[in-house]
Amino acid sequence: VQLQASGGGLVQAGGSLRLSCAASGRSFSTYAMGWFRQAPGKEREFVAAISRSGFTMYYADSVKGRFTISRDNAERAVYLQMNILKPEDTAVYYCAACPLLKDTILTSIRQYEYWGQGTQVTVSS
Repeated sequence: VQLQASGGGLVQAGGSLRLSCAASGRSFSTYAMGWFRQAPGKEREFVAAISRSGFTMYYADSVKGRFTISRDNAERAVYLQMNILKPEDTAVYYCAACPLLKDTILTSIRQYEYWGQGTQVTVSS
């Protein structure tokens, strides 16, 4: 599967952005999906994950209550709605995918097989 992330940009603190990740290929509904981010000089970190069916979601503590992950299997896309953005949310955001037999979520970078190219999110104070 190939992943194409989009929707990043420059926003003021307190604002919102919606990231999209479009997937090519078949059987998108068999992939667990996740969002990660990497700030300058820092390691890539987990942000949010969603199971194959979209029934289960999981968030990093730093974004819980502000970000929402969702997916549309018919459109072969996963989204990250980001509200109440903070300067510390500034990073390159990556979507990732892994085919799974079970309807569960993955939170580790090492668990994901496929990665998008990233989209820059910059939050100004």
